[in-house]
Amino acid sequence: MTTTDPAATPEPTSELSVPVEIKAVPVRRPGRLLAAVIIVILAAALIRSVATNPRFDWSSVGKYLFSAPIMDGLVQTIELTAISMVIGIIIGVILAVMRLSPNPLVVGASGFYIWLFRGTPVLVQLLFWSFIGALYPVIALGVPFGPSLLELNSNHLITPFVAALLGLGLNEGAYMSEIVRAGLLSVDEGQTEASKALGMRRILMMRRIILPQAMRVIIPPTGNETIGMLKTTSLVSVIAYTELLYAAQLIYAANYKQIPLLIVASIWYLVLTTILSIAQYFIERHYGRGTARATPPTLIARIWQSFSTWRHTQVETVAPTRHGL
Repeated sequence: MTTTDPAATPEPTSELSVPVEIKAVPVRRPGRLLAAVIIVILAAALIRSVATNPRFDWSSVGKYLFSAPIMDGLVQTIELTAISMVIGIIIGVILAVMRLSPNPLVVGASGFYIWLFRGTPVLVQLLFWSFIGALYPVIALGVPFGPSLLELNSNHLITPFVAALLGLGLNEGAYMSEIVRAGLLSVDEGQTEASKALGMRRILMMRRIILPQAMRVIIPPTGNETIGMLKTTSLVSVIAYTELLYAAQLIYAANYKQIPLLIVASIWYLVLTTILSIAQYFIERHYGRGTARATPPTLIARIWQSFSTWRHTQVETVAPTRHGL
C-alpha cells in the first residue's frame, strides 16, 4: 500500500477563468483623415464663395421661393410626375406580361412598342403629341373599318397637359416594361410550377405569387425612374405647359433675373428629389423584409458609424484554461 504526499497533489483549478477586459484600439487610417480634411476645406471654401458672391442675389431667391407662380408650377410638376408614373407603371406591367406570353403576335406587339418609344427622344415625342392635330385634325371613335360614333377636335382634346401626359407616360411605359420584366424573371421558376400545380390561372398567379416576390427587384429602379421623371417634366416647357421651370422662365423673362429664378427652381427640385429618395428607402426596406441580406444603412447612419469608430470600445475575452476551453 502506497501513500501520497498531500503537498505533491496539485491544487484544483477552475475550468473557466474570470473574463479579462481589454481595450480595442481602432486601426489608424491617416489617408481617410487627410481626405476628410480636404473635403471640409473645399466645402467651406465653396460655401463661403456662394454666400458672399453678390451676383447670386439671394434676396431675390428668398423673394420668389414661395411666390404664387412658383407654387402653382410646383403643384403642376408634382401632378404631372405622379400621373405620368402611374401611366408608365400600368403600361409597363402590361407590356412585361405580354413579353413573357407564349403568343408570338403578343410578344411582337410589345417589342415594337418598346422599340419605338425607347428609340426616339422624349423631347421629340412631346413635340409630336403637341402637333398631333396636324396629322389628325379630327379623332373619330367607332367601329374599326366602319362608321364612326364620335368625332372630336384634336386641337381641343390634346391640350398641353394631355400632350405632356402622353409624351411622358407612354415613353416611361417602355422603360418600366423592361424593369418589370427583369423583376418577373428574377423569381424562381419553381414558384411558377408550383402555382400551376395548384391550378392557378396566369393572371392570379402573377398577382398572388410572382409580382409580390418580384417587387424586391422592381422597386429600386422604379424609384430611380420616378426621380428621373420629376426632372424630365422640365422638358414640357417646350410645349408651353406651366410647370416649375416654365413658371421660373416666365418670371425671369420679365425681370431678367435668370440666375436667382433658376436657383429657386433647383431648390424645389432638390427638395422633391430628397423626399422621393427617403420614400424609396422605406419602400425598399418594406419589401426587403425576410431576405438574408441586411438593409443598407442610410447616409446619416453611415456618417454616425464613421465617427463612432474613433471611440474606444471594450470587449470581453476568456483566458485559455488547461482544458482548452
